[in-house]
Formats: sequence, structure tokens, C-alpha cells
Amino acid sequence: GISADYIPMDDPATMSLFSGVEALNLDLEENGMTVGTVAIPEFGTKFVRGMLETTRPRSFGELVRISGLSHGTDVWLNNAQNLIQSGIARLTDVIACRDDIMNRLISDGLAPRDAFRIMERVRKGRRLAEGDDQLMRDHGVPEWYIDSCNKIKYMFPRAHAAAYVTMSFRIAYFKVHRPIEFYAAYFTIRASDFDSSIIAMSVRDIMAALSAIDANQDATGREKSLAAIMEAVAEARMRGITFLPVDIARSCATRFAIENGCIRLPLVSVASLGNAAALSVTQAREERLFSSIQDLRDRTRLTRSHIDTLRDTGALAGLPETDQLSLF
Repeated sequence: GISADYIPMDDPATMSLFSGVEALNLDLEENGMTVGTVAIPEFGTKFVRGMLETTRPRSFGELVRISGLSHGTDVWLNNAQNLIQSGIARLTDVIACRDDIMNRLISDGLAPRDAFRIMERVRKGRRLAEGDDQLMRDHGVPEWYIDSCNKIKYMFPRAHAAAYVTMSFRIAYFKVHRPIEFYAAYFTIRASDFDSSIIAMSVRDIMAALSAIDANQDATGREKSLAAIMEAVAEARMRGITFLPVDIARSCATRFAIENGCIRLPLVSVASLGNAAALSVTQAREERLFSSIQDLRDRTRLTRSHIDTLRDTGALAGLPETDQLSLF
């Protein structure tokens, strides 16, 4: 119910997520991460979190630069990263977006036509033309900057980077100020990849599982997707958020619902139970509650295998096998 236009783009607590975890009240030793952008689009991957740990951005403008660096090819790795870590240049100095080149060269005194032409060559990965390096030296452009231009293969436009950061910052605001709604929405988007067995694991067990996936060079796409979810579950748990198991009478079909200050897992989070089967349960439940497991089977698209899995997870607790009454 909160409009995106309401969210302040200079909120200090939200900005702090990109350089630390204090706003999340997390224990650094237990958490194992020094930035708070897990589950934040564009900034949640380990690659970009590594960039944040190297640069520790403190402003929206610096986030735009990081977005440009992360979307380019040979812009960060073996280029800007080395310049920043060695102290040769700062985040505000390195080439991050296409526009940086033209603006920098114009400010150094190059003719706008030359500045634009050089930018276009570099952003397309075509290196500097013959004579451009000397032209740049003649106007005081440092050697490391010239070398950086020749390494770049592709660059992101600043306008795209600004749009991505605006979206990411607005979502990050909810992570800080409305955490339960944030995690419920995040997991709902990934409901079909969620494994309900995760909530039975301790934070320590989750961290161990994540380490095993990281160490496995042959990890599948499914395992990598699950790792991102597990990381967010562990973080939510460390922030005091409780997950409620799948319940045939209470769980939504595909949505992680907020229930009494906790997050209730949806039916689709049960292994092998797809959207169609999950929706058939909630639709039948709207007509009348299930009186038995047999009634559940008769009125939904659940297979015997689905029923067995739901029984194993405890989702059918309290539901008798049949409607028949025993006289003895």
C-alpha cells in the first residue's frame, strides 16, 4: 500500500545497506557478510556485493557508478577494480559509464567532437584510434585512464544505471523499514524455486549448505537459485522473522502470506507441487474445508505422490484419512 513515489531517495538507513549491515541489526560474525544487499535486485549477487565491499559507496551517485561498472565488460574486472584496490584511482575517478568518458575529456579540454568520438569507440570495445592516446596525453589525461579505455569491451549508459539504482533503492527501503513485507514479496516471486524443507534448517546448517554449493564447481542452476533463497532465509531468521510451515487449511497457493507477524509458506513451496495443483487446493477450499485426506484427493488435482509429500511435511496434520466413522 506504499507508493514508490513516497520513498525518500536519500534515506540514510537505506543508503547504509550498500556499505554495511548496521541497519539490519545483524551480528557481523554470525552473518558473515559486511554489506546488507542480499535479495536486493542488481546488488544482491556475490559479484556485486564484492564490488560494494571494495568501494563502500556512500551516495546515490556512487551507486550509479557501481551499476555501470557491474554491467560493463572488462570495466570492473582487470580494470577499475585494480585501480581502486591499488590506490591509483577512487570510485569517483574510474570509468564506470559511457558518459564518464565524454564528460571527463571535455572537462580536460578536448573538443566535444573528439570526446564524443572517443567515447563511442571505447564503449563499443574498439579501443582508441591511432593518435587518440597522444591527444589525451596532450590534455593531461593520466596514463592509467588511457590504459583503462583500451581494456573496455562494452559500457553501460548512465541513464540505464540510474534507472536500475532507483528501482533497487526503493526495494532496499522496504528491506530496512518493512522487513516482513519485503521477505514475503521476495520469496513469493521465487515461490516455485523455494524448498519448504529449508525452514527446518538452523542458520548454521544453511550456512554450511551454502559453503558446500559454493565449493561445488559443478553446481546446477537449480542449486545456485536455491542458494540465493537460502541466504535470504538465513538473513530473515537472523533478523527475528519466523517462518510457518505449509498448512493445507491456511497456506495460500503461491503467495508467502503474512500471518500473525510471521511468514506462512505457500503450497507451491512443497517439492514437486506445481502451481496448478496448488491452485486446485485453494479453489476447492473456498467451497468448503476439507473433511479428510480422501476428500482432499477427490476435490483437487493432487496426486498420491503429492499427498505423501504433504503428509511427510506435516501439512495434513489433524486431517483424518477418510470420512468413515469407526464403530469399534
